[in-house]
Amino acid sequence: MNKYQKLAGNTLIFAIGNFGAKFLSFILMRLYTGCMTDEQYGMADILIQTVNVLYPIVTLSMADAIIRFGMEKKNDGRQVYTVALCSTLMGLGVLTLAMPIFNLFETYNQYSFILYVCCYCSCFRQIASNFVRAKGYVKLFALDGIVSALTIVIFNVIFLVCFDMGVTGYVLSIILSDAISFTGLTFMAGLHKYLDITYFNKKLFTDMIKYSAPLIPAYVMWWITSASDRWFVKSLCGGGVNGVYSVAYKIPSLLMMFTTLFYQAWQMSAIENRNDSGLSKFYTKIYGAYSSLLMIAAAGVIMLVKPLTYLLVDNDPEKNFIFAYHYTPILVIAMIFQCLCQFTSSVYNVKKKSMNSMLTSVIAAMTNLILNFLLIPEYGAYGAAVATAISYAACFGIRIFDVTRLIEFKAYHIRTIINTVMVGVMAYIAITEPKLTYLWLILIFLLVTALNFGAVMSTIKKILGRRAGKTSPIE
Repeated sequence: MNKYQKLAGNTLIFAIGNFGAKFLSFILMRLYTGCMTDEQYGMADILIQTVNVLYPIVTLSMADAIIRFGMEKKNDGRQVYTVALCSTLMGLGVLTLAMPIFNLFETYNQYSFILYVCCYCSCFRQIASNFVRAKGYVKLFALDGIVSALTIVIFNVIFLVCFDMGVTGYVLSIILSDAISFTGLTFMAGLHKYLDITYFNKKLFTDMIKYSAPLIPAYVMWWITSASDRWFVKSLCGGGVNGVYSVAYKIPSLLMMFTTLFYQAWQMSAIENRNDSGLSKFYTKIYGAYSSLLMIAAAGVIMLVKPLTYLLVDNDPEKNFIFAYHYTPILVIAMIFQCLCQFTSSVYNVKKKSMNSMLTSVIAAMTNLILNFLLIPEYGAYGAAVATAISYAACFGIRIFDVTRLIEFKAYHIRTIINTVMVGVMAYIAITEPKLTYLWLILIFLLVTALNFGAVMSTIKKILGRRAGKTSPIE
């Protein structure tokens, strides 16, 4: 099995395990929007986004360090897991002391305790699942994804449909699913055997902290870029508009859903082949196919954005969820560049350049905050979407030049620019809905597919062990 085939095999395993959970969260949109008002859904989204920014801070970003150091054969797994878990326990202790602060904010005071419990369970699950992946237990990692998907569905039906618990039921479903996941991984992988305080290695702790510490502000900056606009929209436009805007994020998340499945496998392959003499060629092939497939998928999502929205959300006109498709095309463009930024982070992981990751994330976050202040008061949720798209694009523009300096691979700049222009035209057409809207959308989608098809097929031939042809008509 060559490295392309191994990457494809791991991607398939991760897809089997995680696709169910991620796709079900997408499908459950109809349940969420049917059982909650737009304001309730917006509140639930804010709580989960808060947990997302807290867990890298609380864990000192050890979830990332555990992958990087856990895959190095020279490191003892017991030391790596013990260091990561002890660091997380210390972080959770600090969070416990800080929880009363959340009661000072009207947004959180009703949900502060459940917010803490959700963060607690999320931290432990992240540490456990990443350690399982670092140890190469990819099938167990996939099984955990399947179990997580099933439990999410079951608890959502119980708490939202049967007991009508609204925001509390939504968050409680995630808490119980994470708790079951952590417990299952612990016993099935024997993780309790890796936890031994006598294996707490101070030097390894220092090395892991040096790697993970710059990732903490990087995560916070990413959170600002991807989620802070919800707070701006809620404050300036109202909870109802924020609920609709939160729904608009869900369809673009289809792109991130698929690319994350790939990235989990790619991160392992990139680290395993970090000393390979053919690393540059490997990156060129994979990036060419990844970016091309991403553009095709984005064009397809924009083409189908309106029927997808009608299909997946509650159509009750009193809730306004159906108008989410107005913002979605812009957020699809934002998601393209977020996915491309995610790919570039693999270079920083391989080269242990976490400081570069932090600095580029700071640029994206600052750009986002400035544009939110300028655009949202004037253009509402449209301004928030545009601010997010520009921020991710700026970050990617800086990162792609930086990472190709660290690992030389072809970035296909001309093709990326042409793709972005065509997808941008599709977004404008989908929002303004001129005459023959779908005819124009289909036509441009076919052009995007034609431009990128060659790069995708070239990598598929590599996976099949055949001689690859040209990557693209435009490089």
